[in-house]
Amino acid sequence: MQQYTARGVHGQTVELLAQRIVTGQLPEGAILDLTALQTEFDVSLTVLREALRVLAAKGMVDARPKRGTFVRPRAAWSLLDADVLRWQFARAHRPGLFDDLHELRSIVEPGAASLAAARATEEDLAALDAALEEMAAAGADPLAAVAADLAFHRALLAATHNELIQRMEVVIETGLAERDRMVHGADGPNDPVPSHKAVVDGIRRHNPAQAARAMRKLLDQAIEDVARLERTPREDRQD
Repeated sequence: MQQYTARGVHGQTVELLAQRIVTGQLPEGAILDLTALQTEFDVSLTVLREALRVLAAKGMVDARPKRGTFVRPRAAWSLLDADVLRWQFARAHRPGLFDDLHELRSIVEPGAASLAAARATEEDLAALDAALEEMAAAGADPLAAVAADLAFHRALLAATHNELIQRMEVVIETGLAERDRMVHGADGPNDPVPSHKAVVDGIRRHNPAQAARAMRKLLDQAIEDVARLERTPREDRQD
């Protein structure tokens, strides 16, 4: 699914409405007062309606004659849409969201590493190696560290040469990006290069079991990084 790029007043209006919906400020079934929102956001009715059309396409709102525009139940949302995922992870509005992400990764990524060990080409290995180099070069730069980690997992899924698994990139990458920003934006995780390199070593040796085992160990470390962050008082974290 294509990600919506927020630009200008239209994009800002989409973001504001989405944030209110995912945080429950506009709860399920709430009727939207378009006149009040238009005044509050200081936007034209055309801009507001265009923003609502974006959210309607993602299953978050709908409109009915005599009822007006209302927030749809969460079960109707396009939960695998890149923007819906991003809005949820960014607001961390639902307890257990990162647990859900880890469960998904635990199901998908060890299997992906195993497939990559059987199917990876030299080009795939080069992409994984390049991501490792970026990871090592990132140092204490959180933005570079996040970008390198995302590049690695993108390359891993691509190395499976399975189109359906590659499409899981939308879910994994969106959640992983927010998780990485939390972890790397604090006091930093343990050096990520050795655990990621162990996965690549298994793939390069065409050893599916080794690659999958290394990926499971990497995921265990990812859990510990988030748990460590949750144990750290907010005032002790770096901005």
